[in-house]
Amino acid sequence: MKAGIIGGTGKMGQFFVPVFERAGYEVLVSGRSSPVTSEDIVRQCELVIVSVPIRNTFRVINRIAPLMRPGQMLCDFTSLKVRPVEAMLKSAAAVVGLHPMFGPTVGSLKNQTIIVCPARVEDAALQNLVAIFEKEGARCSITTPEEHDRMMAVVQGLTHYVTLCMAESIRKLGIDIETTQEFTSPVYQIELSLIGRLLSQDPELYADILEENPYVPEVLAACRESAAELSAIVNNRDAGGFRAFFEENTRHLGSYCTKGQKTTDALIDFMVNR
Repeated sequence: MKAGIIGGTGKMGQFFVPVFERAGYEVLVSGRSSPVTSEDIVRQCELVIVSVPIRNTFRVINRIAPLMRPGQMLCDFTSLKVRPVEAMLKSAAAVVGLHPMFGPTVGSLKNQTIIVCPARVEDAALQNLVAIFEKEGARCSITTPEEHDRMMAVVQGLTHYVTLCMAESIRKLGIDIETTQEFTSPVYQIELSLIGRLLSQDPELYADILEENPYVPEVLAACRESAAELSAIVNNRDAGGFRAFFEENTRHLGSYCTKGQKTTDALIDFMVNR
């Protein structure tokens, strides 16, 4: 069996090469300047995976979809699923959308999440694909492309939006990050580390996550409305309103509040004892 990763010379593609090799595949990779082309991969491989930036994904899929044959499987590693899956379904191949919920800097698939969106595939073939990842220790969550994009609008879109707003606020206030270290708490260090982690990566990736997901605008609208409501409460020194705002959200998160405290306590213990 041969597996081909289009965009496989990139960091995410390179991460998955040994994963498929350990599963018994001969793996071919193509990139912008590689001797192997995407057409070579489609012609030779039973499993074809598109691993390119979001904005290039549709162009690549539209180019190779007419070349795919019955008996092949076409997948992608994109952070969005509705539009890529729709494009892949124009092929004659089996289609499964994949979204690794991690960056290529992780050491292994152990305890990592991969979201799986089966669109047109036999159960046995799907289970064989999932088994490759689970054997490496990954957790596979199966859902629809639509539900995936709705959840990513919150899990990724809202998270990245708030993180970038924190970074921009610090910049506009003219706050020197190094100076804040003299006044810092472990929780602030965790928040600042998340900002640094995001800003150390490719801005085009985060632009695509925020701009290309059709469900993001309504999520950001809710965020702005919530910020305005809280700002009004704080500016008016409305202690009762603040308590109501706080407790309503405590009730909504329920038992996760306790879980979150335990998780962050463990992180804080690690940070202060490292």
